[in-house]
Amino acid sequence: MTTAPHTDPATTAPHPVAVPATRAPGCPFDPAPAVDRAREEAPVVRATLWDGSPVWLVTRYQDVRDVLGDPRFSADARRPGFPFLTAGTRVLAEDRSFSFIRKDDPEHARLRRMLTADFMIKKVEAMRPQVQEIADGLLDRMTDGRTSADLVTEFALPLPSLVICLLLGVPYEDHAFFQDRSRVLLALRSTVEEVRASQNELLDYLERLAAKKRREPDDGIISRLVARGELSDKDIAGMGRLLLIAGHETTANMTALGTLALLRNPSQLERLRAEPSLIKGAVEELLRYLTIIHNGVPRTATEDVTVGGTTIRAGEGVLCTLNAANRDEAVFPGGDSLDVTRDARRHVAFGFGIHQCLGQPLARVEMQIALETLLRRLPDLRLTVPFEEVPFRHDMGIYGVHA
Repeated sequence: MTTAPHTDPATTAPHPVAVPATRAPGCPFDPAPAVDRAREEAPVVRATLWDGSPVWLVTRYQDVRDVLGDPRFSADARRPGFPFLTAGTRVLAEDRSFSFIRKDDPEHARLRRMLTADFMIKKVEAMRPQVQEIADGLLDRMTDGRTSADLVTEFALPLPSLVICLLLGVPYEDHAFFQDRSRVLLALRSTVEEVRASQNELLDYLERLAAKKRREPDDGIISRLVARGELSDKDIAGMGRLLLIAGHETTANMTALGTLALLRNPSQLERLRAEPSLIKGAVEELLRYLTIIHNGVPRTATEDVTVGGTTIRAGEGVLCTLNAANRDEAVFPGGDSLDVTRDARRHVAFGFGIHQCLGQPLARVEMQIALETLLRRLPDLRLTVPFEEVPFRHDMGIYGVHA
């Protein structure tokens, strides 16, 4: 990317988009129509946020990778022009609770390195027996004497919740507390007061837990952060909040939504049942096809940069739409269709660049085990309500299904 003369937004945005974009009736797995149209007609398009402020929407695969990989686009939420998707997310940036995902290097790298070893592929792969045991236990209880159940509350959500609590050293008996608070923090319609209250309650809980780990250490991540002696309990609470919410909300929604997508594509479902060896690749394809971050990854330009032929000025906000990028026909031909045999490993569902999702090895293992176990143990798995009655998470910052 190089600096170039400024391009008038009016000439690059024939279809201005409101963010979050309105979803029209149709396939709930697809990007919003306005975002899809932008990718085809004006890949870097002017959009309007909830408060009327402008933002650039980047929709094509290569442009998204270019922005997320360029240090001239900052992830620091304190910079002028940083785009907030809701009034609540602005509240979350008022203190250090965003941890390293809303910081730039070198501070981002310093904090991230404290967690790298906990999410290395080798360590996560060694957890497979534990994750499998949890998955089997949940399915045992879910199917005990019953013919129907809610996949979200009884399997998709508790599986990653149990795992992340185990990793962090957070008591699972408190899961209702932190799941309720995370729902408020992720809801697009939460008020500033609701977000601030939930934020403070969750941080206070984790700060008390960090203090307890100083007295009674275990082998969880929070205890290890305490033992390093580099962070205050408040800083550890901010980091713990990020891991706790990201560690269960994302995988839970991908598992439930992925299962639903397979049920809606029976030929793909049967292919997986017949060839379980396809599971790993199928998980990558589901991540690409569904990409549950729908409203964009925020950045702000620190200097004038040209992206896709459009100049983004210093101080202007940018949203990289991962779900639109993952449907880019130039990279994924036939990308609007689910194909479990596709090589989808180049997807950007976990982001790209230095801020790429730290926990992606764990998410992959959890999804692989969850889907393989569901398909193997429940050969007659099906919806018990009409598809049109499934409540999708149009109201949340992380997409999926409520039930």
